[in-house]
Amino acid sequence: MHTFLLCALLGCLASAMAAPADVIVRWCTKSEAELKKCNDLAKIAQLVCVKREGSDECIRAIKDNQADAITLDGGDIYVAGLENNDLQPIIAEDYGADSDTCYYAVAVVKKGGDFNFKTLQGKKSCHTGLGKSAGWNIPIGTLVAQGQISWQGIEDKPVEDAVMEFFSASCAPGANKDSKLCKQCKVDCTRSHKEPYYDYHGAFQCLKDGAGDVAFVKHLTVPENEKNDYELLCKDGTKKSIDEYKTCYLARVPAHAVVSRKDPELAKRIFEVLKTIETSKLFSSAPYEGKNLMFKDSAEKLVQLPSTTDSFLYLGAEYMSIIRSLRKDTPSSPSDKINIRWCVTSKAEEAKCDTWSVNSMDSVVCESATSVDECIKKIMRKQADAIAVDGGEVFTAGKCGLVPVMVEQYDEAHCKTPGPASSYYAVAVVRKNSDVTWETLKGKKSCHTALGRTAGWNIPMGKIHSTTGECDFSNYFSASCAPGADKSSSLCSLCMGSGSPVGGESSKCKASAEELYYSYGGAFRCLVDGKGDVAFVKHTIVSEYTGANKPAWAQNVQSSDFKLIGPGCSAEIDKYEECNLALVPAHAVVTRPEMRKDVVAILKQQQVTPTSADFNMFKSADGKNLIFKDNTKCLQEIPSGQTYRDFLGADYIKIMSSLRECSSSISELEKACTFHKCQQ
Repeated sequence: MHTFLLCALLGCLASAMAAPADVIVRWCTKSEAELKKCNDLAKIAQLVCVKREGSDECIRAIKDNQADAITLDGGDIYVAGLENNDLQPIIAEDYGADSDTCYYAVAVVKKGGDFNFKTLQGKKSCHTGLGKSAGWNIPIGTLVAQGQISWQGIEDKPVEDAVMEFFSASCAPGANKDSKLCKQCKVDCTRSHKEPYYDYHGAFQCLKDGAGDVAFVKHLTVPENEKNDYELLCKDGTKKSIDEYKTCYLARVPAHAVVSRKDPELAKRIFEVLKTIETSKLFSSAPYEGKNLMFKDSAEKLVQLPSTTDSFLYLGAEYMSIIRSLRKDTPSSPSDKINIRWCVTSKAEEAKCDTWSVNSMDSVVCESATSVDECIKKIMRKQADAIAVDGGEVFTAGKCGLVPVMVEQYDEAHCKTPGPASSYYAVAVVRKNSDVTWETLKGKKSCHTALGRTAGWNIPMGKIHSTTGECDFSNYFSASCAPGADKSSSLCSLCMGSGSPVGGESSKCKASAEELYYSYGGAFRCLVDGKGDVAFVKHTIVSEYTGANKPAWAQNVQSSDFKLIGPGCSAEIDKYEECNLALVPAHAVVTRPEMRKDVVAILKQQQVTPTSADFNMFKSADGKNLIFKDNTKCLQEIPSGQTYRDFLGADYIKIMSSLRECSSSISELEKACTFHKCQQ
C-alpha cells in the first residue's frame, strides 16, 4: 500500500517498479516490524518498502525487478548468487575493529553443563534458521566434517534427516513444520520474524527458555549483562568464556551483505541512499520491538565491495567448501572414474587440451576462460579444477583460497631422484646496441608479460618500488604494454590487441592470448618489434624464441642481438646467473583444497602414460608454452599442507608485500578475495 501511495504522489500510473531509477531504492522487508522500520527510514531517505514472506521471496523479487535490495547472511548470499538468481553482494556490514567485515560462528550453552562439542549427540539444538551461516551451515558442516553426524550425501538421505537422528529435538526455522527440527520452535517454525526463535536473538532465546541445550549463533549475540551465565563450546571439546570467541569458534564467516542485481549504477545508488541515513537509525531495531531488522544491530558501518565481487568471491573458498559439503552427492565408489577439469585461456591451449583429453581417455576434460583470473574464479566455483600458473598467479590464487599442489621440474635428473624444486631467473632484456641500463630505466618504454605475473611485473616493479617508493608505474615508464592494466592507461599504450582488422582493438591489453604482446613470448615480441626498450621475462625466453623453431616475427633476430641488464650489471644473454633480477619459483598447478588428492593422482598418472604421436604434455605443436612450459621435464608433488606462502618463499612474499602498497598492482580478483581482512 505504501508503494502505491508513493507512486500516486509521484504521479505514477504503475506500481513501484516504475519509480524513477535515479530517485528510489526499493528495499525488500520480511516482516511487519521490518516494514515499519523501513517506512520510517523512507520518510528521511529515498527508499520505498516492499514486503515479501522471507529471504527466498525477496531474492526472487529483486531478480524480477520488483525490488532492488535486501541484507542477507552468507547462506542466503550463496543462494542469491546461483545462476538462476544471478544477484551479487554490493555492500558489507562492518562490526568494528574486533571482527571487521566478518563475524565468528559460535556454539553457546548455559554454564555448568556436563557436555561439550564432541558430545552433542542426543542434545536439543537451537538454530537461527535452516541454511543460515552461523546457525546451520557452519555447525552442521563442522559436525559432518568431524564425523559426529553420519551422512553419506544427498542420494543417501537429506542432511536434515541426519541432523534429526543426531539431535533429540531442535528449532531450525524453515524446516518441515511436522519434523523434529521444528519441535522446539515456539510458533510456526517459519524462517521469518513471525517465529520468536528465528535469527540470532531467537536462537539465543530458545536456549535461554530451556527449549534447547545449545544455540548456534554469532559471537556478538549474548547480551553483555548475561555473559556470565553462558559459555562457548570449542571444536576441540574444551569450553571458554563468551568473550574468548577468537580462540573458541566454529568458523569465521563473511558479514551479512546487501545484495542486488548486477548493475554498477544501481549498486552506487543504493550505497548513496544508505549513506544519507544516520547509523543510529540504520542499525537500531529497539523502537520496533525487534532485533536485527533490515541490518544487524551490532553493525557499526557499511562498506562498499569491489565492483567485481560476486557471491562466490565474497563468501570465500573456506565457506564455499562448507556449503558444498552440505550439498554433496554420494561419494564415488573406488571403481568410479575420476576426472579433472583443466582450465585453458586460449584457442591454442584449448586445442592442445582437447587432444590431451582424448589421449587421457577423458581423465582430463577441458574448460575454457578468457584469462587466468577467470580460471581461478571457475576453480573456486567448482566449474573447473586446475590450471598451471606462474608465481604471481599462485599468490593471487592463494589469496583466493586455492592451493599449489604440483610444480614444474625443468631438470630431468630430479624427476628420477627428487631434488630441489625448479626455479628460474627473472631478467630484464634490452637490445645489444641499446644504452639503457637498470639505473636509467625511468622514462623508457617497457614490455611486460602481464600485470601480476612474476618475471614480467612483480619482480621488476617490486624492485623499482622498494628503491624509489614509486607506485604509479604509468608515470615511471613513458609507455608500456602490461596486459591486464587499465586499457586507458599508458601501461596499455604499446599493446597490439589480436592484430586482426576486425575486433582486434577489443582485445587490446587483455591478460590473455588474445593480446599479441601477452605472456613471455608476447613481451619479447614487443621488444623485437621495436615497441619497447626493455622486456621483463624469464631467462630462457630469448634463446627459446631465437632458436631453431623461431616464430615468423623473430626470423630476423639472433640471441646475440640482445643483452641482460640488472642493478649494477650488464651481461650476455647466457650470463643470467650473474645478471638477473631474482631467482623465483617455477610455475605450479593450483586447485581447491578438497581436489588436491585427485589432481595429484591424475597428473602423476598422466605424465607416465605413453603419449600418442600428436600429443606430449610438455610440448606445444601450435605455439609455445601451452598449458605447461615446454622445457618442463615432469611435475613434482608439492608436500601436502604447504601453503602458497611456503611455496613462494619469504623473499618472494617480501617483494609481493612491498608491491601491495601500490593498489594499481593488485588485480580486481585479488581485491575481491582479500576484502575480508579478518580471513587473511
